[in-house]
Amino acid sequence: MSNYVSPFSSRYASDYMSELFSSEMRIKTWRKLWIALAKAENELGLPITEAQLTDLEEHIDDIDFEYAAQKEKEFKHDVMAHIHAYGKVAPSAAGVIHLGATSCYVTDNADLVLYRDALLYIRKELLKVIANLCDFAEQYKDMPTLGYTHYQPAQMVTVGKRAALWLQDFVSDLDEVDFALKNIKFLGCRGTTGTAASFKELFEGDTEKINLLNQKIASSFGFEEIFDVQGQTYPRKLDSRILNALSSVAQSAHKFATDMRLLQHDRQLFEPFGKTQVGSSAMPYKRNPMMCERICSLSRYLMADALNAPMTVSVQWMERTLDDSANRRVSIPEGFLCCDAVLRLLQKVTADIYVNTPVIEKTVREYLPFIATENLMMEGVKRGKSRQELHEIIRQCSMKAIERMDNGVGCDLLDQLAAHPDFPLTLEEMNSVLNPADYTGISAEQTQALVDKTRPLVKDAERKNAQIDI
Repeated sequence: MSNYVSPFSSRYASDYMSELFSSEMRIKTWRKLWIALAKAENELGLPITEAQLTDLEEHIDDIDFEYAAQKEKEFKHDVMAHIHAYGKVAPSAAGVIHLGATSCYVTDNADLVLYRDALLYIRKELLKVIANLCDFAEQYKDMPTLGYTHYQPAQMVTVGKRAALWLQDFVSDLDEVDFALKNIKFLGCRGTTGTAASFKELFEGDTEKINLLNQKIASSFGFEEIFDVQGQTYPRKLDSRILNALSSVAQSAHKFATDMRLLQHDRQLFEPFGKTQVGSSAMPYKRNPMMCERICSLSRYLMADALNAPMTVSVQWMERTLDDSANRRVSIPEGFLCCDAVLRLLQKVTADIYVNTPVIEKTVREYLPFIATENLMMEGVKRGKSRQELHEIIRQCSMKAIERMDNGVGCDLLDQLAAHPDFPLTLEEMNSVLNPADYTGISAEQTQALVDKTRPLVKDAERKNAQIDI
């Protein structure tokens, strides 16, 4: 029988993210950390030879997972198992691997490297969604559409203005991702309780060498800062910040996808649908918003997953406790894989939203008479009528018109008003002011302003991504 395979790896996430959190990448990163430690110790005068360093470097990819698994069964300790597995293929260096370090030197620092690279990738993928929505919002910034509050008809907006709300949410998520990236610092090699006592012994009391050791290792992995103080692990508050950023993306994604599902039900906007795509095994006519439904489904998982980190933070006893380990091995990688999957779906949907112009225009025409009533009332006042009397006439006629619509008959509000003996405007006069664009306020201007503000973020990111090797 085959073993369980996570749907994130087999179905939803990208190859990049799946490989980044693979066992092979994790152990390779451990070995790079052991090499960086050994190099720094060699440069600072500890008895590690160039030949030993060469032996370690030449066998970094030579990972015997079967042997490591056997050793883990024996030791009940995964880091010790891989120390032995590495020493087996690099025997001349076996005695200096992990010198002065504790397990969290490799486990935590490796996680920091992987999380940073994963966040950089998430940032890049999020910017693709932002770029798509910039294009869509700008293209449809002037197109009137019925606005909704409480999912009930409200005043006019534009298709682009609605997209600008989605865009603004995702830009705020970019801020959250950047905040998390800014706060990732290196743990370094500080020993079992973060005091670097073992290195004070190795360097015979020369504490400056301890600082140099950590700076050298951090620099070799592209980190400029190290946490000021540590226990055995890096502060788990960072995990909470990371998962909060991923959850933020999920929240915006769920809102966007829910809006799309409602609008697809109303036949106003549609997610992409392939020529050979099947909407239902039983109902051939179905065109379900499958991708947006999946976005909502995965986003719910990610929002719930983010609760793991704060609960872990809250129970870290003193310098450390091990009840974080098993939870983090699952919750953080799967959080990244899930966010990656959501962004991949978002890119597909936002790149090719179908705007059903005839239905949007029909809906606008149907509800525009109600929206225009305030303007009609103001015009009636200019012609000498009482505002309160006009308000009551419009209210009574509106209720009758809505009742007709509820019975499947078209809106006849303007006909009723024109026929009312105390209403001062003719049908022709009222129709002359029913230009949908006159009721969208500054929707177009707001949308264009946000797009203009956001475009440089996308262009700047393109330049930065060209320089980042991920």
